Amino acid sequence: MRRTIVSPSIMTADFLNLGQQVRMVAESGAPWLHLDVMDGVFVPNISFGPKVISDISKATDLFLDVHLMVTEPLRLLDAFADAGADALTVHLEACSDVAATLREIRRRSLKAGLSIKPATPADSIVPYLDLVDIVLVMSVEPGFGGQSFMPASLDKVRRIAQLREARDFIIHIDGGIGTKNIEAVRLAGADAVVTGSSFFNSPDPKAFVRLMEGA
Repeated sequence: MRRTIVSPSIMTADFLNLGQQVRMVAESGAPWLHLDVMDGVFVPNISFGPKVISDISKATDLFLDVHLMVTEPLRLLDAFADAGADALTVHLEACSDVAATLREIRRRSLKAGLSIKPATPADSIVPYLDLVDIVLVMSVEPGFGGQSFMPASLDKVRRIAQLREARDFIIHIDGGIGTKNIEAVRLAGADAVVTGSSFFNSPDPKAFVRLMEGA
């Protein structure tokens, strides 16, 4: 079994010391950094915009895994592409034209991700599988950190793993992932995991990442 990609989310980082927190992610061995952009419309919370991502991109070589929890993200792609994102993941539920949005992300030479909320069936992504590089399964309701993992999301991961067949995309999962459930998540078929408070509250981030990566 290949190593799981670990993507710590800065939503649970200490924003007063954000530079130090990003360095901690890099020094832990995690290859990705997850950046949750929230607009207060698609989700009730508001986080940050392109400026924060631009500043981070200038200070790290981490893969910037940008999750756009925003309504009609097509209008914002240029701003986040210019800020230094490596991947832009949008929500199926937030796009009036999902296919066009994914094509525009790819046209900017970025990895195109498609995310679905807990209530959205796995099969809803079928029309877009040839346009995605990443499928992100939400295992909590999007918009807030620190929520408990929804075990039913494992069935969704298994179904998406079946749908993948010969296609080449990463199955990503976000919400309540830590050392207690990583093995179940990995066995279900996830290739990458977002981890928030479990990473930043870990007394040994390097050991935490090694454990989460598996073998």
